[in-house]
Amino acid sequence: MVTRSSSLRFRHPGVLALALGFWLVACGQESRDEASSGAGAPGNRTSDLPHPVVTASAAVTVDAAPTPLATASAVASAAPVVEYESDELPELDEPGETLASQRAALLRRVRAMHRLDDGQIAAIDAAMARAKKTGQGNPESTTHPMTRAECMAKRREAGVRDEKKARCGSPYMVPIFDPATETEEQAKVCVDRYEFPGIPCDYPLTWVSMAQGQEICKAMGKRLCDAHEWEGGCAGALRPPEEEYSFFHDRAGMRGQHNSRREIRWAYGDEKDHAKCGTSSMKSRSCQSSGWKECGSNTFPAGSFPECKSPFGIYDQHGNAAEHMALPLKRQDLGSRGGLGAAEMKGSWFIFQKYEAHTDDCRWRAPSWHDNEGRHHANYHLGFRCCKDVE
Repeated sequence: MVTRSSSLRFRHPGVLALALGFWLVACGQESRDEASSGAGAPGNRTSDLPHPVVTASAAVTVDAAPTPLATASAVASAAPVVEYESDELPELDEPGETLASQRAALLRRVRAMHRLDDGQIAAIDAAMARAKKTGQGNPESTTHPMTRAECMAKRREAGVRDEKKARCGSPYMVPIFDPATETEEQAKVCVDRYEFPGIPCDYPLTWVSMAQGQEICKAMGKRLCDAHEWEGGCAGALRPPEEEYSFFHDRAGMRGQHNSRREIRWAYGDEKDHAKCGTSSMKSRSCQSSGWKECGSNTFPAGSFPECKSPFGIYDQHGNAAEHMALPLKRQDLGSRGGLGAAEMKGSWFIFQKYEAHTDDCRWRAPSWHDNEGRHHANYHLGFRCCKDVE
């Protein structure tokens, strides 16, 4: 028997190595258990853990088991932390009974949500005061189809959360770029997620002119968007100005050239569906064409339709309020070069499920409406949003 067992040991040395490996690992585990359960044990410090036994058989066992340091807290700390924008909109009550009270409450929300200082708020206030009608609609004729509180509840139910974008350096903005050639970190411009006042579940500012919009954006360290920036933010790809403007044509020629070769899509996809956006409101009963007394700004709170969002995360580029922006007619008119451009309008507005007044796909450019008013045209269904150049 002795001879036979000795022969077995020498013929199969792997069996002995395997048994020895299991014994050493078990001993090591006992040492760990004693160290972690003993009084005054120092916790999970690496220096207090025994070194693993390095043998061929033991290596397989150690690699297969969870590493003592790979605890849940360690994994959580290694994962990137995602920060979100605040959605606690102050003063959720309906707009005030007067335009003055509307403006005052709006300025308080803008100060709180955009973290602006006294000088910036004073400049925005002065810009709004340049026109008697500028506000969130004539309180006597405006009937909003949804309250701010209802908007907040709808977004929470849908799980809507806006991720902060450090690239922009301002709340509620997203970088836009061409995904085919650039990354988010290479973006040169950011766009407001929401129509001004640029915060979720507040009503768009209306009866505001392009000139006022430029002044307000400037007070916030931003500028009014150029047409191609709004279009690129909507369609999910920002193209170079050289591809988007035929600077050797006049305005009508530029528009014709652009519209004839444009990509046709909407912020939410390739098929038009007005029901996905804030288009189901209605004109005031007495409103025929336009007018402060007759036509209410019957808008929805911004961002109240979670599906009405571009690939970059920009809301309400269809429906709610149409939007002022600048149309560069020459290279020096580009906003990124400090230019102002001609008055341009984008998007659709809050009645389009009932009456589609014009085309509203992302890259469609409108005729030169209201040229007699230029940068001073304002209306009950017309607002704006801002862009910002980033390094």
